[in-house]
Amino acid sequence: MAKVPCTHCHLEFDESVMITEKEDNGDVHHFCCKGCQGIYHLLREEGLDTFYDKLGKSSLEPPKQREDDLHKFDLEGFRKKYIIERPDGLYEIFMIIEGIHCSACVWLNEKVLHKTDGIVEATINYTTNKAHIVWDPERVKLSKIVEKIRSIGYNAYPYDPKLQEERANRARRDYYARLLVAIFATMNIMWIAVAKYTGMFTGMREDVKAVLSFAEWVLATPTLFYSGWIFYRGAWYGFKNRFVNMDTLVATGASMAYFYSIWAMITGHGEVYFDSVTMIITFVLAGKYLEVLSKKRAADTMDALSNALPTEVTVVQGGEKAMVPVEEVKPGDIIEVRPGEKAAIDGVVVSGEGSFDESSLTGESEPIYKCPGDEIVSGTVAIDGVVRYEASKDYGTSTLATLVGLLEDSLTKKPKIERLANEISGYFSSTILTIALLTFAGWYWLGGSFEHALVVAISVIVIACPCALGLATPVATLIGINLAARRGVLFKEAAYIETMAKCDVLVLDKTGTVTEGKPRVVNFEKYGDFDVNLLYSLVKSSIHPVSRGVEKFLKERFENLEEVGLEGVKQVQARGIEAVYEGHKLYGGNAKMMQEFGLEADETSEYTLFYFAVDDRVVARFELRDMPKSGAKEAIADIRRLGIDIIMLTGDNEKAAARVAKEVGIPTFKHSLLPNEKAAEIDILHAEGRRVVMAGDGINDALALSKSDIAIAMGSGSDVALEVSDVVLLDDRITSLRDAFLISRRTFRFVKQNLAISILYNTVTIPLAIAGYVIPLVAALSMSLSSLIVVGNSMRIKSAFKEKN
Repeated sequence: MAKVPCTHCHLEFDESVMITEKEDNGDVHHFCCKGCQGIYHLLREEGLDTFYDKLGKSSLEPPKQREDDLHKFDLEGFRKKYIIERPDGLYEIFMIIEGIHCSACVWLNEKVLHKTDGIVEATINYTTNKAHIVWDPERVKLSKIVEKIRSIGYNAYPYDPKLQEERANRARRDYYARLLVAIFATMNIMWIAVAKYTGMFTGMREDVKAVLSFAEWVLATPTLFYSGWIFYRGAWYGFKNRFVNMDTLVATGASMAYFYSIWAMITGHGEVYFDSVTMIITFVLAGKYLEVLSKKRAADTMDALSNALPTEVTVVQGGEKAMVPVEEVKPGDIIEVRPGEKAAIDGVVVSGEGSFDESSLTGESEPIYKCPGDEIVSGTVAIDGVVRYEASKDYGTSTLATLVGLLEDSLTKKPKIERLANEISGYFSSTILTIALLTFAGWYWLGGSFEHALVVAISVIVIACPCALGLATPVATLIGINLAARRGVLFKEAAYIETMAKCDVLVLDKTGTVTEGKPRVVNFEKYGDFDVNLLYSLVKSSIHPVSRGVEKFLKERFENLEEVGLEGVKQVQARGIEAVYEGHKLYGGNAKMMQEFGLEADETSEYTLFYFAVDDRVVARFELRDMPKSGAKEAIADIRRLGIDIIMLTGDNEKAAARVAKEVGIPTFKHSLLPNEKAAEIDILHAEGRRVVMAGDGINDALALSKSDIAIAMGSGSDVALEVSDVVLLDDRITSLRDAFLISRRTFRFVKQNLAISILYNTVTIPLAIAGYVIPLVAALSMSLSSLIVVGNSMRIKSAFKEKN
């Protein structure tokens, strides 16, 4: 009985064993199993039957019976280990989708997930098969999401960095083994080729030549079908999805040379090109291996950060110590760290003192002394002393765990220029195949030699591989991101490197960005008697740097300070604080706040002012000075030399702003601004056609940061500022801001150089190959050389930056 294809998976079976369905319109469907039948009807009901148009004639694996393990996805232990609980109440997870073979599979999975009620976001990376899913746990369970994925013939399991490392290692070993075979065959085949070329001039018997050709065939065969299997696999996926890629060109060129050489060897007519086959595979495979190593190094970067965190910590409860998994630690738990141990979770020191190595985060080699009240950051190492600290965050939201996730995301999201290059590569490959076919026809028509026409066509196909074009952006971007991360600059997406490189205005907040953010009282005037404890309690209720500066001064100046219970404590944005105590109104803030409440206050001072008033009377005045950060003047001068205009926006008074601007060399500043007024200034710059980078660290900067093209947050800034930012400066130094500009501009410049190199290479070499001046051996060598030039040029990003610093 005739075989018929399954309507869903396209695999062929005898018609007698198939499940047959006939529709009212006369269409007949055959299914190999109940699973395929169910998936087919599911896709039709969901309006996703266009999947079969995208799939074309490709075949799928029939759905497999899965174990009934869906309940494990809803267990509490699974949730704690793999699921991220977002502040908005949504859940987030990264999963590996098993069974994805092509872009049609990605399309189908994303469509099905988007149609599932309760799923907010679902994106799948075709390269890594990694899915990012965000859902509402009140409307759908994770087990139902996995069940949905399985219902269309795929499987999903949680992403685990250890599995990713194993996968990267396995790919590296596989490429290494294939490359070894190719190199061994190439080295030996070249000796045979030398003998044959020598024989062309000195003479060689046909039987000897035939033996040497056979030996070359023995060496070329494993090279093509074992070492070159990678290219055949890539070409097959491309063919299934109706696009021509680099692998198609390599596989086509090498196969044509191989099978023509077999014909020439058997018939004795023409020359054999087995040496060219091995050279093509070996050189291109070497370039691929370098690419795999680059991805492995990227995975190693993740692991180096991840491995900086221990899996357990010592928690002190009721005087008893216990080793607790980091995932189970809650804010408020007391953690003990001994010399040589790493802090796994952020917190504040409550007892003990010692030095900590923060070089893994900031790059600073000098140990930082910590005592009660100081913050501990995850990933830092205790050098001496036993310290106990109170956890301020849980494991998932601690600094280093957050940074690992951000860095990983940055490596998976492509810049616009890379997406454009990839799109061009697709059209380019199809064009080259057409040109090669026309070249073959032209040479055969003009010269009448099938062998010569074929060799020229093969040279065109091989020399025009878009390897350099494909590598131009990702290699440079990868180096730029890793270099920035090592220098304390974290780009949340690779795309932000390109955007930042194009920006021409830098807007800076003053306090905590240009200055240290730790104002010190330099002058104190008392206008009347008041209870110092009221002022101490008022400033202690605020986290603003000015309030902290006054608090520190009061602690040093007065003894036996006590907090009192204030009522109606309210933060007045960019102004100060107000509260009520036993019917008395308390005000603490700048001159504008005093004036708004009908109190007299003088703004004439080159320092930051803080007034304290009780009811309708100002009773104290503080002048505070915030020192510019170390290296700020030099860094700002370097940024200005790049042609970037710098503007400082601050809520401080005019004279204080002018003093800081003059000290660090900022020509333009605006003072006494509210948060919405800062955001309005960004809108004005956009209206002028400017591209804006904004750097800030406080809640009052969040609105302006969200309006800018690139938002940069200082690492010690507020959680809100970090949330809306595109780039994070881990070490808080303004010199890192300069580094961010230098790295982004250098990386983007080298990306454009790489694209220019690849375009120039193809512009010169393709016409030479069409004209018949390039043999396949030279074509493979030059094509690989172009890729190596692009990779080598990208490496200069690092070396040139070292020279600058």
